[in-house]
Amino acid sequence: MLFVYNFLQIILVVILSPFLLAGTIFKVKYRGRILKRLGYGLAATAGQIRPGRVRIWIHALSVGEVSSARSLVAAVRAAFPEAVIIFSATTQSGEELALNNLQNKVDCFVPFPLDFYWTVRKFISVLAPDLFLLVETDFWPNLLGIMHKRGTPIVLVNGRVSEDSFLMYRKFRPFFLPMFRSFSYLAMQSGVDKAKMIDLGLSPDRLMTPGNLKYEAVLPENVAVGEMTTCRFIPQGKRVFIAGSTHAGEEEIVFGAYRRLRDKFPDLFLIVAPRNVERANEVAVLAEEQGLAVALRSKFSEVGSADLLLLDTLGELSLLYRFCDFAFIGGSLVRERGHNPLEASIFAKPVIFGPYMEDFVEVARDLLAAEGAVQVSGEDDIFESGRRFLEDEIWRRNMGERGQAMIEGQRGVTARYIGLIATLIGKGGRG
Repeated sequence: MLFVYNFLQIILVVILSPFLLAGTIFKVKYRGRILKRLGYGLAATAGQIRPGRVRIWIHALSVGEVSSARSLVAAVRAAFPEAVIIFSATTQSGEELALNNLQNKVDCFVPFPLDFYWTVRKFISVLAPDLFLLVETDFWPNLLGIMHKRGTPIVLVNGRVSEDSFLMYRKFRPFFLPMFRSFSYLAMQSGVDKAKMIDLGLSPDRLMTPGNLKYEAVLPENVAVGEMTTCRFIPQGKRVFIAGSTHAGEEEIVFGAYRRLRDKFPDLFLIVAPRNVERANEVAVLAEEQGLAVALRSKFSEVGSADLLLLDTLGELSLLYRFCDFAFIGGSLVRERGHNPLEASIFAKPVIFGPYMEDFVEVARDLLAAEGAVQVSGEDDIFESGRRFLEDEIWRRNMGERGQAMIEGQRGVTARYIGLIATLIGKGGRG
């Protein structure tokens, strides 16, 4: 199948070469990245790698996968301090997130190769990894096939299979099955994902379900906050509703529900954190159009008589969830694929989210199953959920605690991965 894949690839490159060449020449962002992904400058980059050490190459597709990988990278660094960690991401945004968050743990950042046969061979030859960890997805036949033929152990980390992907894999089984058989182990997020891979024809001996890395990816920075008990941004005696990581089309819904809730519960205070702080002025205008007085975090002296606090700064939302009574998770009432509800649930806060949670589908499913969250479809649902939270403190507290307990039950995922990695590379390194 690799022969057919590479033959078709050559034909497509020849046909599309004028367009590819134009993009490479005239678009700076493509020119720099494409040349690097073809291997230009790789030898100089690889010169940073210390010789005589175990080399672990970790790859993540984009922002979501890089976020999932952070706790694993930290655990690998701690467990194998003498190993060389090589990291790559496919998208530019993923690369930037990795560079900003993993600098102290990764020895060498490399571009991810375009899946041309000779390019991939060059990357694998120069980097010479002793283990390749692929986070969640981004399957490329040449990369996996050549790595497998070279004898390099390959592990799929936090693997997931959407229904659409599963149907495609099953339809083109003769192509995909050999590629998946290149993996030494496929560590899936859930039993459902594992069952799909078995249905495709993979041996159960290669499959495992150590848990979902997304849980542990959110725990370290939030749990390390300490024992903060008060927040100067919140008026004394107020109960707090946080709408976090909201997108256009969601704030109006939140403001409508909040106004109705405040009519019944005058001690309710709202904190809104737009996903993009550049939208802060736009969101402030929307609030004022609904008769709500806004205090901006960036101009904060005191909330005073404001109806809500607009968080127009970065890096504070996850800390503020500690002080709320319940939270709405944005990007879920509009088609933005949702954001991480665990940032609130870890503090035993009940969460509300809409139907569009594709980036956290497993987390959303688990929270709903544990009765630690409520799924809503609009303003009326948010109002009804908020009303019950505020009227029934025991129900609200129990829901938050169930969500927190579900997260705590997921601890130990990275430790299980470290055990697997140890068996594949040993702890002694090359030398």
